Amino acid sequence: MAVAARRVQSYPVVETRCGPVRGADDGAVASWKGIRYAAPPVDELRWRAPQPPQPWTEIADATLYGAVCPQPDSPVPLGTGTRSSEDCLFLNVWAPSDVLTGGAAKPVMVWLHGGAYLLGAASQPLYDGRALAGRDVVVVTLNYRLGAFGFLELGQLGGSAEFDSNVGIRDTLMALQWVQDNIARFGGDPRQVTLFGESAGAGIVTTLLTAPAAAGLFHRAIAQSSPATSAYDSERAGRVAEKVLRRLGVSADEARAVPVEALVEASYDVFDEVPTATPGTLAFAPIVDGDLVPDYPIKLARQGRSHPVPLIIGTNRDEAALFRWMKSPLMPIAPKTIRSMFDEIATEQPELAIPTDAQIEAAYPGVRPRARGLHVARDVGFRMPTLWLAEGHSAVAPVYLYRFDWATTMLRVLRLGAAHATELPYVWGNLVMGARDVTFKLGGLKAGRALSDRMQQRWVSFARGGEPVGPAGEPWPPFSVEDRATLLIDERDTVAADPDREIRAAWGDEVLSFR
Repeated sequence: MAVAARRVQSYPVVETRCGPVRGADDGAVASWKGIRYAAPPVDELRWRAPQPPQPWTEIADATLYGAVCPQPDSPVPLGTGTRSSEDCLFLNVWAPSDVLTGGAAKPVMVWLHGGAYLLGAASQPLYDGRALAGRDVVVVTLNYRLGAFGFLELGQLGGSAEFDSNVGIRDTLMALQWVQDNIARFGGDPRQVTLFGESAGAGIVTTLLTAPAAAGLFHRAIAQSSPATSAYDSERAGRVAEKVLRRLGVSADEARAVPVEALVEASYDVFDEVPTATPGTLAFAPIVDGDLVPDYPIKLARQGRSHPVPLIIGTNRDEAALFRWMKSPLMPIAPKTIRSMFDEIATEQPELAIPTDAQIEAAYPGVRPRARGLHVARDVGFRMPTLWLAEGHSAVAPVYLYRFDWATTMLRVLRLGAAHATELPYVWGNLVMGARDVTFKLGGLKAGRALSDRMQQRWVSFARGGEPVGPAGEPWPPFSVEDRATLLIDERDTVAADPDREIRAAWGDEVLSFR
């Protein structure tokens, strides 16, 4: 359940390298919120790599979240009282109260939120780290720049102004460096950092797995529903940037003077236009710039060139159902849009073997034609990229593969099932998010609490450097290309050998993605 508010017992001050911050301690878990980890990325720093913050000497209040990155109206709450601002590079820390009285340093779990690289924030109530920190780890959540602020690639368009690439991803690197420099002061062990994220956040995780600049900044990784193949070349990024500038009516050199509100509006327009015009693509995503991102992450992983850190990676059984429910253009579900996606990929890369209609039909036996699009969208967007990456990374480090199958009665009634993001409450231990949350209205809360206990225990056991076993020692054998062991997370967890056999036969071994 969501953690009830607790009375503050003290306001501990921690001296970071940049200055002192005062948090709040309720006697079980201490928290510090809204800690600045980078200088405000405004004016001349818009679309530049993040810079260190100016040091301060007065004690900074760290009891409230910092501003979130400007974004369109979000379908999920971003946190009570939060405001948006370009000055948004803040992070939050939760730690067991006993870290303030000494003792052994604790493993650190650093979270990257999802939101299609356009939405979301570290302050979302779902990501309150109290329950997770209560399992004897230090939890860090962070904001990074989103939409046009974090993923607009203007360096391809000429002009005299200087721009950096992938600045939203560079933000996460700056935050990870902050963790290395400061987390020991909060009781965390900088030698035991697990980077974990979901959806776009997981996409950053899998991108950093092959980014040379990330070496040594994290020691384990967890990628929940990563769109791992949604990384594009600079030419495609340049076309998206041109669309944004046309809407704004400015050149690249003039873009830094554009008001925040206009950039948000242009971001949202292009965010919708791109996947509508070219199904299966995102407007904003990591870009292969030859620098921070030297090549396509899955390609590098399959060449054995990912960082040799243990990895948990997986997807949800009904990923695409959320996008159908939201009527979102982000995933191609209708047969016409799926065929359009395949045709576009075939035009771009004629050497690839695109699955035929017969192969797709054989991959989903017993699935009605009208429902087949949900399976295809799920697998081309999430499941197959996860398998392709797991295959490559398992050659350099242990990989633990999962599929999240659990759905409450209400989610099944709503035709969502184990949709995209439905695993998040169980990972965070925040199961009921207010009176409007209908997830357990038709029952399932007892089973949900038990499932959450297992997931949290597995994630935390992994973060401590061990195998991701459950609270009663429930096993989870590592994945290999020989047996393809997969944890199926449901009311009772089971381990299956190669549950993806049929879909793998249809999609093949070649990585199918846009460039």
